[in-house]
Amino acid sequence: MENELSRVVDALPGLVWTALPDGHADFLNSRWLEYTGLGSEEAKGKGWLAAIHSDDMPHLLEYLETIVASGETGEFEARMRRFDGAYRWFHFQASPLRDPMGRVIRLCGINRDIEDRRRADEAVRVLEGRYRAIVDGLPAIVTLLSTDGHVEHANRYMLEYLGTTSEEMRDRAVGQAFHPDDRPEVLKRWSHSAETGVPYDFEARLRRADGVYRWFHTSGFPLRDTEGRIFLWYFLQTDIEDRKRAEALLFGEKQLLEMVARGDSRSAVLEALCRLVERTASDCYCSVVLADSSGKRVEHGAAPSLPSTFINSIIGRPINLEAGPCGMATYLNEQIISVDLTSETRWPSWCPMALKHGLQACWSTPISSADGKALGAFAIYHKDPKTPTSLLQDLIEQFTHIASIAVERVQNDAALKRSEALLAQAQTLSLTGSFGCYVATDEHFWSGETFNIFGYETSANISFKLILERVHPEDRPSIEQAIESAANGLGCDCECRLLMPDGTLKHVHFVAHGTRDHSGRVECIGAVQDMTAHRRSEEALGKARSELAHVARVTSLGELTASIAHEVNQPLSGIITNAGTCLRMLAADPPNLDGARETARRTIRDGNRAADVVARLRALFAKGNTVADTVDLNEATREVIALLLKELQRSRVVVHTELAGDLPAITADRVQLQQVILNLFLNASDAMGGVEDRPRRLRVRTERAEDDHVCLSVQDAGVGFGPENAERLFDAFYTTKLQGMGIGLSVSRSIVESHQGRMWAVPNEGPGATFSFSIPCRPARPIGVNSVSAIRPPAETDAQHIVRTL
Repeated sequence: MENELSRVVDALPGLVWTALPDGHADFLNSRWLEYTGLGSEEAKGKGWLAAIHSDDMPHLLEYLETIVASGETGEFEARMRRFDGAYRWFHFQASPLRDPMGRVIRLCGINRDIEDRRRADEAVRVLEGRYRAIVDGLPAIVTLLSTDGHVEHANRYMLEYLGTTSEEMRDRAVGQAFHPDDRPEVLKRWSHSAETGVPYDFEARLRRADGVYRWFHTSGFPLRDTEGRIFLWYFLQTDIEDRKRAEALLFGEKQLLEMVARGDSRSAVLEALCRLVERTASDCYCSVVLADSSGKRVEHGAAPSLPSTFINSIIGRPINLEAGPCGMATYLNEQIISVDLTSETRWPSWCPMALKHGLQACWSTPISSADGKALGAFAIYHKDPKTPTSLLQDLIEQFTHIASIAVERVQNDAALKRSEALLAQAQTLSLTGSFGCYVATDEHFWSGETFNIFGYETSANISFKLILERVHPEDRPSIEQAIESAANGLGCDCECRLLMPDGTLKHVHFVAHGTRDHSGRVECIGAVQDMTAHRRSEEALGKARSELAHVARVTSLGELTASIAHEVNQPLSGIITNAGTCLRMLAADPPNLDGARETARRTIRDGNRAADVVARLRALFAKGNTVADTVDLNEATREVIALLLKELQRSRVVVHTELAGDLPAITADRVQLQQVILNLFLNASDAMGGVEDRPRRLRVRTERAEDDHVCLSVQDAGVGFGPENAERLFDAFYTTKLQGMGIGLSVSRSIVESHQGRMWAVPNEGPGATFSFSIPCRPARPIGVNSVSAIRPPAETDAQHIVRTL
């Protein structure tokens, strides 16, 4: 039986032993002996202690004594040496054996190898330590909660943030640290997640150790066992205060910009800006001051939280270095920081007033326009000395920019309204309207004056059909052509008549050009001017010019008396001579009929010559309207020379002609051009009247000029003119002659300009001067019609000045 029991003990999965209460071993099973390599006799008594690690032996003996003394089963862990000298951890479990009297007479124990478990536990502890270090090092709160909501673990960040310990955390109720306004929703969501196992996700404010609430985003996830049951919740809470602040800031900026875009008043926008800064930065007061229209004094912008007494003390202060931080910032166009007003020396008159209102720090930043001009200043005040952080500086820069947008927008809107009012007034005064239209869709945008010109109500639905209904039937084709040109993105410049409902006519001038908008649609933009009064003025001017030209021609009549007499006397002498000869031939016996017939023919010829001379003189000196005809400038010049030849010879003037052979014909008023040529010839002759030391040579030259123009020049060898008189030669009533009226050259230039040409004078390299004019072969406009401006009437011409003066 004993042998059978011994085999059973040896078969147990452990090292079995028994010992007396004093620690002497009296039995060790074969497994114990095999593991330690000790013999049975060697291990008995105190010999078994040789297999125990020296560091663990005192604790082991103490442990055995405790079991004997208490009479209770005990457990202990210690290292045992293996037969090869290696130590491994064992779990010692011993129970006391009592006699009938209850005294402990023996200890029965079993040792189990736990080396692998210890190593695994150590590995777990190391790994756990690493994870704990990682979790504690995270810039976020990590918390483990039991299913009933009690804190099992909180990382270091959480403990430091709340200013508490792990033990205190275990006693906290769920949601206790959250903001009172957020707590109900926090608990509601936690209850839902705990009941359903749905992950938790919410944003709420969490109180910091110093009492400040910050926004956190909380995510919670359940941990499940192998059977899917939740046994733990872990939470990650991330600080989103900066994000929330940025979102609030962005939302505030959006609202401000919407206010600006809506056209809200400047004071409303600036006040909203100040309140947004005060909410974002906290514990501060904001104000905006602006430069007045003169740019020399401060005016109020906004200060919703500052006392009125402080605001009133600032308004009207000069913008200079002594006015205070806002005035200085505006004056220098740079930021002015005053960290402590109690020690500030720059503004002796301003600081006491600020300190009186409890303000001890001020940071003032200029509000600048897009071109860098200071519009005012944005200021932040504090009740305690304070230096702006980099974050606050970024905030200041951001809000100062928004303030500049608001101020500039209001100023630009005001300037735009003034400009629109001035433009409307200018259009009314100049009878000029503006318009725009999309030709493809027949959309029209008219100014008020355009409606006035066409005689339509501003409520009228304008269309091309409505426009053409107002245009004179004879002018509609040209307007339809202009509309077609605009549809192709081209410009147009045309005049037409409007037939008004009362039967009156309006002369209007259109100027427009085509462009494309951002979507690629062709848009026509232009202006229309009521030219009715201008056209009447032109007609009156043309009539006055004709009258004046007639005056000039009649004035020249006296100077041409000798030439006229010579021109008329020649054919009259021929007529008389031929008539006498004819009579003699008829009186002969027999009558010489053939000779008389030939003499009569010569008489008729000379009569026609006299009639031509009289006709030319009558045309030159009679009143008449401007008549455009095809004119040979060389021929017209020769006729004037023939008319003046006797007068020029009497004045000892030698005429040299250089008339171009390839000169093209021109469209002009022959009589008016000859008047100009005649005037230049007479002026040249008069200029050489006192010349005795050189030939009185007059050179006339025609040539073809650039741009399809012809040019005529008259060069004399007279006294010429000085540089001081060059600009006045063509002025009305300016003359260097004792008996002159001073209208010849002025009228001549008006005639040339009415032919769309120009007239000028230059001194010769030698004595004398050269007067020239050039006119186009084919004028762009009817002769006598001046160019018309689409925006304003042309400036007063010399001819108008002459008429007005007369």
